[in-house]
Amino acid sequence: MLETADVTIDPSARVSPGAVVGKGTVIGPYCVVGPNVVLGEQCRLISHVSLTGHTTIGDRSAIYPFASLGTPPQSVKYRGGPTRLVIGSDCEIREGVTMNTGTEDDGGLTSVGNKCTFMVGSHVGHDCKVGNSVTLANNAVLGGHVVVEDYVFMGGHSAAHQFVRIGESAMIAGVTGLGADVIPFGFAIGQRGELDGLNVVGMRRRGYSRADIHGLRQAYRALFLVRGHFKERVEAVERGFADDPVVAKVIAFIKAGGSRPLMKAGKTGQAGERSPAGES
Repeated sequence: MLETADVTIDPSARVSPGAVVGKGTVIGPYCVVGPNVVLGEQCRLISHVSLTGHTTIGDRSAIYPFASLGTPPQSVKYRGGPTRLVIGSDCEIREGVTMNTGTEDDGGLTSVGNKCTFMVGSHVGHDCKVGNSVTLANNAVLGGHVVVEDYVFMGGHSAAHQFVRIGESAMIAGVTGLGADVIPFGFAIGQRGELDGLNVVGMRRRGYSRADIHGLRQAYRALFLVRGHFKERVEAVERGFADDPVVAKVIAFIKAGGSRPLMKAGKTGQAGERSPAGES
């Protein structure tokens, strides 16, 4: 074990010249760190970790065995350029997690925010944009160009198709396939995912009030559970809830998607009051 005042590196690890390793970082047995990798301070590479490509990892992040970060994108459009992977601070990246760099055609960047948790076998594809405090459970996977906003939870074996957007505080049930955008605070479930109400538990955990939740429930019903053209329903909700900042997030998300497919409520989501943990 090589120890200095700044870093600890196991003798079986390989840290390339040019790699930047922050103070207090520990690199465990059989890790491989490439020449264009930047590790922040007080990171922990437990063992058998592979960091390659133009990859930056923030302070205090922990990476577990057999994680592979910064490999080239799995895309036929990639032309071999120095595209990047940037991961924030205080992330926990568990065994077998994979993340790819971006492609030249979409800014060349795959990004992950702070305080994220990636459980065993989860995957972040090329050009994804993952926000803060996001959790991907075991074997949850993101195709290329997916946008995941803050506080999203994706259950085990769920999968997001390329270019899908997942709004803030949405919850995706296990073994759910996402082929359309999921509104903020939505709860999605099913092999071909449908909305099953709202992530009430997640809202409560973040400190939203009963009034906030009640207002969003009303807006959800007006958006998804009445007749009429969807564009007209969106406009009506935008007018009727003009002073509600929570509903405003949902409306802004819908409008930003333009003509993109938006996930709608299925038969199980008619109440608009889904509580994943059994709460109401």
